[in-house]
Amino acid sequence: MIPYGRQDINLADIDAVVAVLQSDFLTQGPVVPKFEQAVAEYCGAAHALAVNSATSALHIACMALNLGAGDWLWTTPNSFVASANCGLYCGARVDFVDIDPHTYNLCPARLAEKLEQAERVGRLPKIVVPVHFSGQPCDMASIYALGQRYGFRIIEDASHAIGGHYQNEPIGNGRYSDITVFSFHPVKIITTAEGGMAVTNHADLAQKMALYRSHGITRDSNLMTHAPDGAWYYQQVTLGFNYRMTELQAALGLSQMQRLHEFIARRRALAARYHTLLADVPVMTPWQHPSANSAWHLYVIRLKHSAQAPSRAAVFDYLRAAGIGVNLHYIPIHTQPYYAAMGFAPGDYPEAERYYAEAMSLPMFAALTDVEQNTVVNALKAVLL
Repeated sequence: MIPYGRQDINLADIDAVVAVLQSDFLTQGPVVPKFEQAVAEYCGAAHALAVNSATSALHIACMALNLGAGDWLWTTPNSFVASANCGLYCGARVDFVDIDPHTYNLCPARLAEKLEQAERVGRLPKIVVPVHFSGQPCDMASIYALGQRYGFRIIEDASHAIGGHYQNEPIGNGRYSDITVFSFHPVKIITTAEGGMAVTNHADLAQKMALYRSHGITRDSNLMTHAPDGAWYYQQVTLGFNYRMTELQAALGLSQMQRLHEFIARRRALAARYHTLLADVPVMTPWQHPSANSAWHLYVIRLKHSAQAPSRAAVFDYLRAAGIGVNLHYIPIHTQPYYAAMGFAPGDYPEAERYYAEAMSLPMFAALTDVEQNTVVNALKAVLL
């Protein structure tokens, strides 16, 4: 089976993890800060906080921005459920903004319309979470301008997008947001097995997130209610969680960062090759905004409907049977039973629903060979032509 995504682990990665296993620290040692520094420097951000998943990063980002009961978080329906669930974890309510039909990202025009309506009824969001779907950045300048006008904060869910660029600057530099979140799941651009990171240019937000990821405990005397009792002393100053990343994960991530440029270059080459190979196949290939340079976490096609064409399910099943690990990203969040129980219904976000009815993710990972890619395309041609 050719999977839709897969990690690329080399001997240097293995050696880095083994070195930690042979060291004095398996957790809370020196490697996590080194990994954080490497990501912060790559993105051009001031602070980076490594955690055990991007979901955890989204949660502590919302907490750092004081999201709570009575507040609203808005995001896109075209994402994994974590992009919305982070608001619910904080006791806030969640709503969605339909997607742009070309980029499949949160649509700034629909956002502007919804904000205008929300202002009239006093239901403006406290936080908006744009998701850089498939690695292509959202129109962050437009979203940021709306944030300045309506007063909401911005968390970029860049789980798909480390290594991507917007307006010739790296995603994560914080120019148009308060916090950016990355994922290091094995199918993502680089991996730490499981893991995530929040990056920000705001020292106060970094300090809060550092507390929230580790039980709300501090050894910083400046944050304590009184002078330390001794060198051993710590205080819990807020309610936090155990969201820490281990040294093993950080060692893998730090090693993988050395090949990030290589991974991105290969993904972009594969995307360009897909464009060429699929030129005569009745599918819609991904469109790229001229201000964006995608990290190409996913390569999503849309099947064109016709009376003669096989159904999407038939194409999916054919490709899986042929050893092609196609997948679907994503089932619109508002159609999930948990969200339907809140009152969301089919038809609420028609563009996201149209996208879902036609979309399919083809294999896309740095170790995908040209021969394997040819196999994918030939199988797709066999079922569609």
